[in-house]
Amino acid sequence: MKTFGGSALMLDRNDINTDEIIPAKYLTENSKPALKPFILEDLKLDGFNPATDINNKGVIVTRNNFGCGSSREHAVWVFEVNEINVVIAESFARIFRQNMFNCGMPAIELKKEEINDIFTLSGPVEIAVDPEKNTLTAKGDRELTFSFDLNPFDRDLVLAGGWLAYADKKY
Repeated sequence: MKTFGGSALMLDRNDINTDEIIPAKYLTENSKPALKPFILEDLKLDGFNPATDINNKGVIVTRNNFGCGSSREHAVWVFEVNEINVVIAESFARIFRQNMFNCGMPAIELKKEEINDIFTLSGPVEIAVDPEKNTLTAKGDRELTFSFDLNPFDRDLVLAGGWLAYADKKY
């Protein structure tokens, strides 16, 4: 089974939209790898520098309504090519959330209090996700473990590696 997790990129803001994730001017690129350098290029967040802060991150932890805006799959693809394989938030825009699962990546919703607990961790934060057991562990200056819900179909998409791999196995 593929492992999910890695070093966490903490984006402490609500309503991060798809234009901030991947600006519309790059949607004419004809390959996923061509999107890689433009990830979060337009995100304005105190202390955040996309040129240096994204390197070697595998997880994004953020707040409410992540992925709002347009329904572009490019917003998930740019995470995929930058090796970000999990996004954890209080809530997601519906289409963005489903695009994550369709690409075989978990979009994990936690309660506001649980997200707050992750944001209080000091030092580098490492997160491990087990989609079969619906658990995640966040380690910083201490260790936190949370349970989350995935419906069976979304779990199957993640475990298969996305919609195309799932369809190949099923049909």
